Amino acid sequence: METRSAKRKKLSTNAQITKEEEEEEEEKEDRISDLPDDVIHHIFSYLPIKSVAQTSLLSKRWSRIWRSFPDLDFTTVAALTTTTTPAAAALTTTTTPAALISSLRRRVQHHVSKDAKYADQISALIEKRHSDIRAVKFRAFVTFSTLNRLIRNSVKRNVQELDVEVFTCDYFNFPRIVMNSAALKTLRLKSWHPGFRLPPLQIMKEGLKSLSVLSLSRPILHDSPSLINLFTNSSFPFLKKLHLDACFGMTHLKIECPALEDLCLEHNFQLHDLEISSPKLEKLRVFSCFDVSSSTNISRVKIEAPLLKNIVWSYNAVTQECVLNKLTSLHEAVVGFFVPNEDLSAAKFRSVSNFLTGISCCKSLTLESQCIEIMSKNDRVSMCSFGKLKCLELSTGFEKHNNSALAGVFRSAPTVNTVTIKILGDDKAERRQWNKDLWQSPSSGEERYWESQTQYLSSFLRHLKVVRIFGFTECANDVSLVKFLLKHGKVLQQVFLFTSLSKPRDSLLREKIKSQIMGFSRASSNANIVFQ
Repeated sequence: METRSAKRKKLSTNAQITKEEEEEEEEKEDRISDLPDDVIHHIFSYLPIKSVAQTSLLSKRWSRIWRSFPDLDFTTVAALTTTTTPAAAALTTTTTPAALISSLRRRVQHHVSKDAKYADQISALIEKRHSDIRAVKFRAFVTFSTLNRLIRNSVKRNVQELDVEVFTCDYFNFPRIVMNSAALKTLRLKSWHPGFRLPPLQIMKEGLKSLSVLSLSRPILHDSPSLINLFTNSSFPFLKKLHLDACFGMTHLKIECPALEDLCLEHNFQLHDLEISSPKLEKLRVFSCFDVSSSTNISRVKIEAPLLKNIVWSYNAVTQECVLNKLTSLHEAVVGFFVPNEDLSAAKFRSVSNFLTGISCCKSLTLESQCIEIMSKNDRVSMCSFGKLKCLELSTGFEKHNNSALAGVFRSAPTVNTVTIKILGDDKAERRQWNKDLWQSPSSGEERYWESQTQYLSSFLRHLKVVRIFGFTECANDVSLVKFLLKHGKVLQQVFLFTSLSKPRDSLLREKIKSQIMGFSRASSNANIVFQ
């Protein structure tokens, strides 16, 4: 017979076991399954789609969540490889040997056949959906019929974002089913090989009015090279972001979309005439555009964008005419040109001057190396005053003939605080040899030139606080500029000299020159020199 003490001990033990079991059950509880579908969909958006699909095996509810998942990003399953895309790009060049073209086409056909089942699976998966789809993204080798079916099924499910990057065996026509979609807000279409044809411009204007983002890469426009009547005030009323890349045959482009905020043009080599008039445009990037070989057609640029804040104008051929109006809100500008070996005409020199004048309201300016070379070759390329400029970055070979151009840029930046100079390395002997007589002579030719500019650079020298020089080699040109800035920079605080690699036998001379630089006279007692 159990005593009272034993009974109490037994009840206490049973209660403890029950409590531990309850705690263990709580730990096993599936709290994720209690979340609303929308929250789980949001979590899924951070996962590869293959992992998302595998959750459908857990239960009927998870299967339903997968079937209703609205963001179908198949790029995490199969993507076009980096080894294939450059090869396909080579197909479009006229210099590619015929044998190579034939070989690459066979490779594309092989991949199209290989990926056919994969593309059909994507199309079937979308077709079986009973709910609307927010986004579809895929990269694949496909036939046009498969591509058309996939896009058609996406449009039927009221897709809002369609991002397509494909290889095809032949040219294909822009899928017109897209024109009938009122739900579509974002469209990105890229054909690596061989390209696609746009529908008649009037059909595009009437059918894509709901878009807020449009990106077209490698469309073929030989039949309609002028796009002056496509992106007008009445067409694309909600378009905020536009990207046009490698538009084959496009010679004229006019953009007047009233809501446009972000515009990017790349690799449009045949472009002659560009006109942009956009009241809300804030970001503009134009890279590797304009026909550098044409001598018969007049090339023009006209930009009017009162709210433009950032402009990147890089590696573009110099046009014969340039008009930039009302860029009063400009904050940051990056400018560079592609200049062939032949000399620029007087009209193109004026065009460069007009471009620089048009961006003179910016607060941060980057001039790529060809800008300095153009100004070095012709003193008619002058810069007006950049009165608001605070940060200036220059890329240059920094040879002796560049000094006058650099001085001209400094004169045009009277209130700049920070100057960064990137010296581009080359194999020319005059930039690599140390000037051993520099320290024995009273002054070098470079020093005398900079001293002659002291009066003209007085405002520049009164405001300059930070100097960074990358690729510093301690040759006469580099050292003379540093010596001048230290001697006359009244509020100079920091001079960072990022030295380039040198041969071991030059290390002793380098240390000697560093010691000489540290001993230069300084107009500012706060000036600090840092070698890195």
